Amino acid sequence: MTRETGRRGLDEQAVLLAAGLADLAVSTLGTAWGMVRGLLRRSDAGALAAEAEHDLAARGRLVLDRYTAVPPAHLEVLARHALARRAAHDD
Repeated sequence: MTRETGRRGLDEQAVLLAAGLADLAVSTLGTAWGMVRGLLRRSDAGALAAEAEHDLAARGRLVLDRYTAVPPAHLEVLARHALARRAAHDD
């Protein structure tokens, strides 16, 4: 097998992969567009949108709480343990 034949095989493989990816993207977009059209035809579209907005806000709140929660200060934790030990020892 020569270099040219090997290169042609790689080029053909790249074209096939690109064509398959493009077909997948088009079919996915077509399916998504069909779903959007179906949702727009629903009589409860307003309520559905309000529920989706509420769900997204709740999800956003959870994410912010997860990543912005400040852990308690180290000295505060030590002080609480000391108080608990002292209270247990005094009893």
